[in-house]
Amino acid sequence: MKIDRDQIRMVIALFVVAVIAAAVTGLTNMFTREPIANAQKAALHNALQQVLPLHANDPQTEKVTVNDTTIYPAKKANGQLTGLAWEVTAPDGYSGSIRILVGLRPDASVQAIRIIYHRETPGLGDGIVKNNHWLDSFTGHGLDSRIWKVKKDGGDFDQFTGATITPRAVVKAVKGALEFFHVHHDLILERVMLAQIPANNTTKGGLH
Repeated sequence: MKIDRDQIRMVIALFVVAVIAAAVTGLTNMFTREPIANAQKAALHNALQQVLPLHANDPQTEKVTVNDTTIYPAKKANGQLTGLAWEVTAPDGYSGSIRILVGLRPDASVQAIRIIYHRETPGLGDGIVKNNHWLDSFTGHGLDSRIWKVKKDGGDFDQFTGATITPRAVVKAVKGALEFFHVHHDLILERVMLAQIPANNTTKGGLH
């Protein structure tokens, strides 16, 4: 059988290109993995600062998992719990899923919420990020102190002019976070307190 030298050259060339591409990809991943991880950690830190009460620990260091949900606790220097935060997803936003960081107080009321990802329409649905008055309307409320629906559906929360789907999805997701805490209250507190690390072992960047 006659060997086609052009075909051999082509195979060798493709092999070399593949090896080089793999090497470049590997090196890129190696050099960018840590900066990306640090940026993600810093972004989460900033978001946690906005939804948790004052604390002397690093919530990311003391995080726990309950039913596949990662929970970030806020504690005083003496270990007393001041709040908890975790991410919930509203899958039914107008333009797709909305990721929400919900901060709760130990009494099961909302400390604050922040939207950490959305693709809602600018000028309409993005009020979930820009409308501070609306965001603040969640603060201090638990399952029994509000009707957890938008006013159009008979609830207590405002909708936005021309945009009901987006706030409806967020209200429903925050209510889900409160229900999760109600159902798993004892387990969450047990794991959070077991994860306690003395405040003098936390990094300075984790304090506020």
